[in-house]
Amino acid sequence: MLKFTKMQGLGNDYVYIDCYSSNLKLKNIPYLAKFISDRHFGVGSDGIILICKSNVADFKMRMFNYDGSEAEMCGNGIRCVGKFVYDKGLTNKESITVETLAGIKTLKFNIENNKVKTVQVDMGEPILNPQKIPVISEEKIVKNLKIKADDKEFKFTCVSMGNPHAITVVKNLKDFDVEKYGKILETNKCFPKKSNIEFVEIIDESNIKMRVWERGTGETLACGTGACAVAVACNINKFLKRKVKVELLGGTLQIEWDKKTNHVFMTGPAEIVFEGELNYDNNQ
Repeated sequence: MLKFTKMQGLGNDYVYIDCYSSNLKLKNIPYLAKFISDRHFGVGSDGIILICKSNVADFKMRMFNYDGSEAEMCGNGIRCVGKFVYDKGLTNKESITVETLAGIKTLKFNIENNKVKTVQVDMGEPILNPQKIPVISEEKIVKNLKIKADDKEFKFTCVSMGNPHAITVVKNLKDFDVEKYGKILETNKCFPKKSNIEFVEIIDESNIKMRVWERGTGETLACGTGACAVAVACNINKFLKRKVKVELLGGTLQIEWDKKTNHVFMTGPAEIVFEGELNYDNNQ
């Protein structure tokens, strides 16, 4: 039997498996991710996150998407990692470091009644170099990448927050067909490692609405790295201030792109949904 904890940050839901305290070594993780994530035959989630020991930080997280692919980082997911390790007594620190494929991230907890209520994550510096995002473009900072998808042409600004994001402004976001265009744009030849696609609607200089098509998963209710990338992209284009609220389908994140450090800080909630045991053969 495999113990798990289902958690969500703004509706971006993952199944968390504690490999830290048990030294659990899972086999065929891509298969496990697809098996668990299935909303009909599995637990149902946007993917799985493994909490592991680290040689360079307090903890390490590994994230696998719904399709079994491993991703560099997940903003909503890492907040839940913070709540998991604090609420379950794996740490008593109110600030920890977490190793990810996108580097080491620092988390600060807002504690209420001895439980983590919200988490601030130092997401580090945004990556604007097209080769490092990666995106194929001749621009030094990609702000005018034009891509046609079916009957529409979009203009993208591209940012990496440890994983690639392409951001475009649309009108009437509520009725926009995210699935139709997201599916096409994710795999465009301009994105060597595919891309998360963010569709945004500007409300004012401090508020924005966003929907996201996540690489390897599809549309989700929220994306933390995406919200950070959107805040940076819209500031570069002079649409937004450096401190903004990003409204997603699952709720709101506070994002600040600090001018002094050039780091992006994300603050938002994390919740435990339920816990259980899965009848799973680790040898398959």
